[in-house]
Amino acid sequence: MSRIGKQPIAVPSGVTASIVDGVFKTKGPKGELTVPFNTALTVKQEGDQIVVTRPDDRQDHRSLHGLTRTLVANAVKGVSDGFIINLELRGVGYRAKLTGKNLEMSVGYSHPVIIEPPAGVTFTVPEPTKIDVSGIDKQLVGQVAANVRKARKPDAYHGKGVRFLGQKIALKAGKAGATGGKGKK
Repeated sequence: MSRIGKQPIAVPSGVTASIVDGVFKTKGPKGELTVPFNTALTVKQEGDQIVVTRPDDRQDHRSLHGLTRTLVANAVKGVSDGFIINLELRGVGYRAKLTGKNLEMSVGYSHPVIIEPPAGVTFTVPEPTKIDVSGIDKQLVGQVAANVRKARKPDAYHGKGVRFLGQKIALKAGKAGATGGKGKK
C-alpha cells in the first residue's frame, strides 16, 4: 500500500471541498482550485478529512494513488495557506524591483529583464536582492520561480545569478597554477 496515498488529508476550517465526476474542487480564504483525477480512484470526504483509495493493486492504480493524494493535499493547502518560494540575487549590481505587477531585474545584461506574472501568482520584493513568488497553485508557483531563475542561472565559477534562498552552489575551481600569467617555470 502506498505510504503517501493511504494518509488522510485534513481539511482546515474555512475550506470547503466537493467531488463530482472525477474533479475535486476546493474553496478557501485564498481562492479556489480544481484538481481532475482518474475516475478509477475514489476520493471521498469523511467528516473533516479527505481519503483517496484505489480499487486494486494494479501498477497504474498504484502509481496514481500517491499522485492523486498529493495533488489534492496541495490544493487544500494552497487555498488555505498558499505557497511562497523565496529567491535571492547574488552579484555586483544585481537587483530587482516591482513595476506595477511586473518584476524588473538587473542581472548583468545591457537591458533589464521584465517578467510578467501569470494570473494567480504575485511577486514581492522585500529587499532589492530578494524576490518572493507566491500563489495558491503549487505547480504554477514553482514554474514561475524556475522561469525567474532562468533569467540568470547561478554561474559555476563565481556563483553570481538568481538562486533559491539557501541554495548551495558547488563552485568549480579556477585555472590551475598561480603563476601570475608568466607561464610555467
